[in-house]
Amino acid sequence: MSAESGCGCGGIGTETVILACSGAADVGEVADQSARLLTRERAGNMACLAGIGARIEGMVKDAKEAATLLVIDGCQTSCGKKAVEGAGITKFLHLQLRDIGYKKGSTPPKEETIKIVAARARVILEEPRRDQSGCCEAGQDCGCSKSS
Repeated sequence: MSAESGCGCGGIGTETVILACSGAADVGEVADQSARLLTRERAGNMACLAGIGARIEGMVKDAKEAATLLVIDGCQTSCGKKAVEGAGITKFLHLQLRDIGYKKGSTPPKEETIKIVAARARVILEEPRRDQSGCCEAGQDCGCSKSS
């Protein structure tokens, strides 16, 4: 638990941190429930997106220090992505439900949908991530070789 935040909703000591929209729309609920499922399945640890948006120092620090940070947004407004960027966090993965075919107002939060979104998030988490030169980051094998 972060001393500054005073709550246990964070990715403390976790390599993969997941921040999800928990908005009022159906896709917000799907994003939230998908992140909770990923946490139960130990794919990562869900942290508090509202704390990032509120610029809670300890929560922002934890998100910046995460080895992998995934933001799951429900609708095209991408509040999660904007909150993370607004907090000065630049290194994160992003899953936008609209990009995988889900639309606000027509995506009931069914168990099957939540599982599909969580599965897509797992794929994103497992994909090799490339640095600015186009090569994979340290410790990942994607067939790219850098010359030192």
